[in-house]
Amino acid sequence: QVQPVESGGGLVQAGGSLRLSCTASDLTFKNAMGWFRQAPGKEREFVAFIAYANGNTRYAEPVKGRFTISRDNAKNTVYLQMNSLKPEDTAVYYCNTILNRGTVVVGRGSWGQGTQVTVSS
Repeated sequence: QVQPVESGGGLVQAGGSLRLSCTASDLTFKNAMGWFRQAPGKEREFVAFIAYANGNTRYAEPVKGRFTISRDNAKNTVYLQMNSLKPEDTAVYYCNTILNRGTVVVGRGSWGQGTQVTVSS
């Protein structure tokens, strides 16, 4: 399975914004797609996902109201617009297909390299 490719990370001051992008193969992309993140010394955690057909979205509590997930099905690309960034958002961000287990959302496919987001205080 071809891994997704994430981009758009960088260093930003607290309160700033970044937009992450993720491209994937046709086979991978025709699914609900999610963003996850892993901070140093912590487990990878769910951030947001978006359904393929109807575009329904779901967000983790820490990012609600600040992050927006979207997708362009014609470009096989999913985006994560991150506003009002906080130092605790610092992590490597990954995208993947998702497995929705109700209260828990996990990545289902192969993980890419991710993109580093660093938020300075």
